[in-house]
Amino acid sequence: MPETPATFAPAAPVFPPGRYGHRRAPRRRRPWVATLLVVALLAVLGAVSYRLYRQYGDPNYDAQVITYTEITESQLVLDFRVTVPAGGSAICVVRARSRDGVEVGREELRVTAEPGQRHLTVRHRLATTGRPILGEVVRCRPASE
Repeated sequence: MPETPATFAPAAPVFPPGRYGHRRAPRRRRPWVATLLVVALLAVLGAVSYRLYRQYGDPNYDAQVITYTEITESQLVLDFRVTVPAGGSAICVVRARSRDGVEVGREELRVTAEPGQRHLTVRHRLATTGRPILGEVVRCRPASE
């Protein structure tokens, strides 16, 4: 059997001269543009993270529900512990929910610690519009003086 020579395709297509116009030169890459965009994105993400941390994640203002009792059709009594900076005060948002998850009561209350005290226990009677099954502290934040 006779051998046929193998033909290799060229790396780039060969066009007849003058038939399809001229080929554009490859664009020069600009790595500094990509670097600048990455730095700007990181700065924006850092700013958003800082703002969200200040708004929702301040460990100096923490609350834990101890218990909720005296549940009736129109109220519940919520006992919770709040951690604030020594002698500071906080605004805490408390709420009650019904069996189907609907919020039936919500209130903001100010709690203030004695000088030198960081932890305080609060007992609050929360009025509701329906029968609650759950009482919770949504969040506590610094009280603006």
